[in-house]
Amino acid sequence: MQNKFQNKKTGGFTLIETLVGVVIFVLILGGVTLFSKNTWTYNSFIFSELEGSNAGRTALKNMIAEVRTASSGSNGAYAINIATANSLTFYSDIYDDGLKEKITYSLTGTTLQRTVTKPTGSPLGYTGASTTTNLVSNVTNATIFDYYDKNYDGTTAALPTPVDIASIRLIKMTITTDLDPIRAPSPITFTTQVMLRNLKDNL
Repeated sequence: MQNKFQNKKTGGFTLIETLVGVVIFVLILGGVTLFSKNTWTYNSFIFSELEGSNAGRTALKNMIAEVRTASSGSNGAYAINIATANSLTFYSDIYDDGLKEKITYSLTGTTLQRTVTKPTGSPLGYTGASTTTNLVSNVTNATIFDYYDKNYDGTTAALPTPVDIASIRLIKMTITTDLDPIRAPSPITFTTQVMLRNLKDNL
């Protein structure tokens, strides 16, 4: 009598089936990993671009407000103290307290910084402690400031170096940032110009 169990297949997977299953699993896992990596990288690029954009816009907005109101210092000094391609020092009452703070915007390495010194003493002077804050990081352009005189008509060349401080009537400010030069996003450039309200004549 034939055994009723003789024609029944043995249960479980063969070696070939197991290997095929492992290969398919590895391929799926690799695809998911690559997708996750690409998604993270893309989001990182977008975040970096937004971060750079916000920092650049905010810095220029605040710089415009302060530079526009430049005026003589509390010690009687001229409104602008230093004017170079990557550094600008001037006086302005940024705290609306009747005293003119000494403000310096300067490029230190690749970071644009703002230093504020309050007038102290009697007579008033600017020898006290200063407060420095970082405005924008990863700045790639060396020329932040361009200066123009009363003859500026929109196409006039900037004042030559060294700048005649007494001739300055308008300042153009440019900031280019690039978080990582070897990968996206591309460098972002922000530029604006501001007239010095208390020094303007025919502008």
